[in-house]
Amino acid sequence: MDAAQLGAALRARRRELHLTQSETADLADISTRVLSDLENGRETVRLDIVTAVSSALGLALTVQRA
Repeated sequence: MDAAQLGAALRARRRELHLTQSETADLADISTRVLSDLENGRETVRLDIVTAVSSALGLALTVQRA
C-alpha cells in the first residue's frame, strides 16, 4: 500500500464515521494540516502518526509480508 492508498483508506474510514478532519486530528492529537497531508498522500508516513490516526478511527494496523 502506498501513501496515496493509505490516505484514501483513512479518509474513507473518517467519512464513514461522519468525523471532520478537525475532530479526527483532535482525537489523534495531531494538527489538521498533518491529517490533510496524510489523507492526500503528501505527508511522509510516520508510524506514530499513522498509529494515532488509525487508533482514533478504530482501525488496527497489520503487517503483510511480501
